Amino acid sequence: MQPLVLLSGLLCDEVIWADVADRLVNSADIRIVAFPDFSSIGAMAEHVLTIAPRKFALAGHSMGGRVALEVVRRAPNRVAGLALLNIGVHALRDDEVSSRGRLVQLARERGMSAVAAEWLPPMMGAPEARIAELMPRLTEMVERATPEGFARQIRALLERPDAEAVLPSIRVPTLLLSGTRDTWSPLAQHEEIQHRIAHATLVGVENAGHMAPIEQPDAVARALREWFGRLWRVNRIDAPNESTARK
Repeated sequence: MQPLVLLSGLLCDEVIWADVADRLVNSADIRIVAFPDFSSIGAMAEHVLTIAPRKFALAGHSMGGRVALEVVRRAPNRVAGLALLNIGVHALRDDEVSSRGRLVQLARERGMSAVAAEWLPPMMGAPEARIAELMPRLTEMVERATPEGFARQIRALLERPDAEAVLPSIRVPTLLLSGTRDTWSPLAQHEEIQHRIAHATLVGVENAGHMAPIEQPDAVARALREWFGRLWRVNRIDAPNESTARK
């Protein structure tokens, strides 16, 4: 099977992708990457390039989408297909330093449980019963982070490189996906991104917010499976073999 690297977002670890990965286990050789100890998008991208195969398909959720775009900027020939889920590519907004800084202060003063209680609910767009089912897993995920690690990730986002500049250069099959109830990275924002990437496909996932991969894993896995199959028809990934490994 061919390689698919899944990049996690802010305060997210493997949990955000786990249900989707389970549904794709027979379709791709999957590796999930999280960034708990990184303070720059560039360093995150270099980490991905260090651990990934020579050529691979790449999907990023939220902050992981910005990392994916930085990977494409640095090594476009290694990325055979790109999926960007619940993302933004905009520059720093006027209130972003203060709003993100307030959450970091909350983490330092009251701990990651307080951050989870404030940060997670507005991210969700699933029906109430589904949110209630997921919230313990997501809360535990956030609580596994540390205030220092959270501060480093926030620094990475506040000092992020220009992601918009990468969009016109993308030439591989690209999937854009967002929950129809995502108020942080709404579907309209992905429509704007679609106009900047040649032949990009856009999928809206019903009854999902910013955490679409865990809110609606069936729909997200279905979209990724279709995209993964399409990129094979367009641009087969050459899996490393014994002869190329020696070079």
